[in-house]
Amino acid sequence: MKRLVLALLYPFRMIARRPVTTLALGVALAAGAVVGASKMGVEVLPPALAREMHAYTDDLGGTAGKLKAYLAARYEQYFGESHEAAHHEPHKIVVTSPQVKNVTLTQSYVCQIHSQRHIEVCALDGGYLQEVLVKEGQAVKKGDLMFKILPVLYQAKAEAEQAEAELARLEYNNTKMLSASRVVSQNEVLLLQAKLAKAQAKADLAKAELDFTEIRAPFDGIVDRQQTQLGSLIKEGDVLTTLSDNGVMWVYFNVPEAQYLEYMAAQGRHEPEPKIELELAGGRKFEQPGKIGAIEANFNNETGNIAFRADFPNPHRLLRHGQTGKVILSEVASDAVVIPQRATFEILAKRYVYVVDEEGKARQREIQIENELEDVFVVDKGVGAGDKIILEGAGQVRDGEKIEYEFAAPELVLSKLKDRAE
Repeated sequence: MKRLVLALLYPFRMIARRPVTTLALGVALAAGAVVGASKMGVEVLPPALAREMHAYTDDLGGTAGKLKAYLAARYEQYFGESHEAAHHEPHKIVVTSPQVKNVTLTQSYVCQIHSQRHIEVCALDGGYLQEVLVKEGQAVKKGDLMFKILPVLYQAKAEAEQAEAELARLEYNNTKMLSASRVVSQNEVLLLQAKLAKAQAKADLAKAELDFTEIRAPFDGIVDRQQTQLGSLIKEGDVLTTLSDNGVMWVYFNVPEAQYLEYMAAQGRHEPEPKIELELAGGRKFEQPGKIGAIEANFNNETGNIAFRADFPNPHRLLRHGQTGKVILSEVASDAVVIPQRATFEILAKRYVYVVDEEGKARQREIQIENELEDVFVVDKGVGAGDKIILEGAGQVRDGEKIEYEFAAPELVLSKLKDRAE
């Protein structure tokens, strides 16, 4: 009831709010009624007023006709060319089929290159750096003398202990001769024998401490930068340089959990190992192939990755500790279904293609991508070798629409692919 009352009162509210507009509208309606009645032969106004009204309306009609013609001409002038430019013939629709072929699937990971052995060469004793027998970047063999430290105290200590050992030996030999003549007891000989052993042990320890002043290479490797210079006073534990064994390089890279599970599943099926290559700076490929050497025990909870280690032989010592690069894992997928990337389109993070059915109608179909290559997708589900998919002109097609098209052989299409799909 309330709505009915409001609807009845609405015209009166409009008249109260806009009196000038209402008055003009009323005059126009009245004039139109008078003119219409006059055209029908009924004169409402006196003859004098009727003649003036007809003259006015005729003049107004002529002006309106001229204005209409002017606007039409201007519209045609300004918008005719743009309309003609916008009108064009639709592109032809090209259809092809997925191709089943063997493809090489690759995955690349940023990596860190490490020497299989990389150590700090430290001073075991304090003293002055007396000799530096290697140069930075020099290759050394196991046992080569690298540094020699001038001992301040160990030399004197070694000489003193050696003298004590010699004195104990003389006492022992003399007592042994007396024991043979039954001058002293056998117990006296045993006591001096023990004294000699103790003195000799001290002498050996002093000599070992003295030998610590000679630093030799523990394995074959390459000498790094020298941290101390000749003549420097060094303390026990000071780093003199680092030594790297670059015969085999350990290359570490992080693998997401999904790829890790795929790799372990392939290992369980006893599938061949993927081909492992190393790409260096500038896109240069390292000549030696690698192999998986180890997988770390724990996942990184923050990134969801696990570290793999690939081992690469380095016979020419090209690789150095601390380099970076990319590890490329390649494997061949047999009988893979391949389609051009530009034949697909994306809606809400899902991939689709238009498939032409037996009646020539385009049908939208979702596909699942297994791998992405440079210009093509390897499809896991959705289309097969016998399907026909729209390659060009998909923007002109609607789902369920019957289309006319040209067919292009998939071999020819894949051989000419250049542009990556958007």
